[in-house]
Amino acid sequence: MAVDNARVEKFRRQPIDGQSLKRLVEAGLAWLRTNQQTVNALNVFPVPDGDTGTNMLLTMTAAWNEIKDSGERHIGKMATAISQGALMGARGNSGVILSQLWRGFARGVHDKDVLDNAALVKAFAEARDTAYKGVVRPVEGTILTVAKGIAAGTEAGLGSAKDAVDMLEIAVKSADVAVQSTPDLLPVLKQAGVVDSGGKGLFFILEGMLRHVYGESLDTPTMSVQPLSAMSMQDAMEDVEEGQDYEVVVDFFPNEELNLLSFYGRLEEMGTSIQVGEGDGMYRMHIHVPTEKRYEPIDYIMGIGTVTKVAIENLLAQMDDIQKGKAARIEFATVEPGQIAVVVVSPGAGLSRIFASLGVAAVVEGGQTMNPSTQDILKSFENLPTDKVIILPNNKNIVMAANQAKDVTVKKVAVVPTRTVPQGLAAMLSLTPEGDLNAVAEKMTRAISMVKTGEITVATRTVEIDGVNVESGQVIALLDGKLVLSANSVEEGVLGLLEKADAANHELVTLFYGEGMTHAEANRIKDVIGGKYPALEIEVQEGGQPHYQFIVSVE
Repeated sequence: MAVDNARVEKFRRQPIDGQSLKRLVEAGLAWLRTNQQTVNALNVFPVPDGDTGTNMLLTMTAAWNEIKDSGERHIGKMATAISQGALMGARGNSGVILSQLWRGFARGVHDKDVLDNAALVKAFAEARDTAYKGVVRPVEGTILTVAKGIAAGTEAGLGSAKDAVDMLEIAVKSADVAVQSTPDLLPVLKQAGVVDSGGKGLFFILEGMLRHVYGESLDTPTMSVQPLSAMSMQDAMEDVEEGQDYEVVVDFFPNEELNLLSFYGRLEEMGTSIQVGEGDGMYRMHIHVPTEKRYEPIDYIMGIGTVTKVAIENLLAQMDDIQKGKAARIEFATVEPGQIAVVVVSPGAGLSRIFASLGVAAVVEGGQTMNPSTQDILKSFENLPTDKVIILPNNKNIVMAANQAKDVTVKKVAVVPTRTVPQGLAAMLSLTPEGDLNAVAEKMTRAISMVKTGEITVATRTVEIDGVNVESGQVIALLDGKLVLSANSVEEGVLGLLEKADAANHELVTLFYGEGMTHAEANRIKDVIGGKYPALEIEVQEGGQPHYQFIVSVE
């Protein structure tokens, strides 16, 4: 880094109070936002749902929104406010753990007006301990390991560090070392050739704080190009800012090797939500721009390469269509006081209608790439006319946020740890609204084991995991969360999945087709399955989920 020494000396002289911490949080958020797609790309499985960076960013954004207008100078009170914002805005397992890190940090400085080195060491230790306690079965090689490395590094450096700048430098270096060690601690990371995504996100937050102290840019990412097949336009559509009138996507072949720093710098003058993907030498550029600049990215790229495809979409019209789709009426179960209300997380409109028909009282929109926050889950049942609630997360990355919602409400809440949509549907068949909350939750939990879940999607990168060789762009199948095969077509993938699931010895297969699949094609594949398994009952239902052509239930 090119360090602004005068700026650093100023930081060394001034006390680290609540406003200093506020500026550091803003910098950490900015640097994480810049490197969001880098973190998302660190996904073990080659599936289009790498969302750790997005979850951590949204969690940090919630923390920032809690303090952005605060003039509080007491660092303990400021840290408590950060912790509260992160708690309610936590999304996904990585976001929940990040909120626990902030909770522990706040405990470590709660009685401090300003921060000294001893208090910072204590805060990092409390952050580590709180995060570990918040996970039922802690796993090394994750963000927890990085938190532990930061705590150990800063404790060891306490005697030699002169001030908070020295301590922050030690924390960043310790985080980097810990991140690089994660593949040695978690074999699946080594298989996939990646480091832990949550740990990398935590590193970027701390590095952003240090870059702020050094006077370094927080706008240019350290790694900007992701696999072309991993680019998610849905992520970019989730948060359209004012002035983002048009979405522009350009496919091109550069005339010479692309200078990413220069490329990004030029695009940042035009707009926001910049993404760049690459595959087989072709690049795809995605950007949101105001109306008057909608042609600038195209003209610029034409000057540095050969454009093969251009798409321009009106963002306001797209967002209007999305909102209209969300507003489609679904009739939920009426819950009486004293009855059990079930809240489910659903990734698609079709699945939401199915859950509603089975008696759920509310649906939280979410799933892969769109994990709801603790606050989202809490809001879904706060106003229901009963104090007995069961939450079905239906995704392994939402269970922790559901449990966090349970812990911050005065209502009696049970979380049935459904990790897939078919598990959630199986659990709903055991609902007795008038029953005892704990007994019903236990019965629903037992029902989870009665179903196998398959998922069909397209690989985002080339990799070998668990003996399965996958090429980017191939169809892949997961069975109960485990990658089991790759295929050259969706039909081949479904048939292979059913064979792995031992479908011949089951009674019912339900195909929930996603938003990119037609009913006619789903029925055609159903007929193919019927020809191979004539004794098997097969149903086709509209799921409407993104990214996954099929979610498959085997019972």
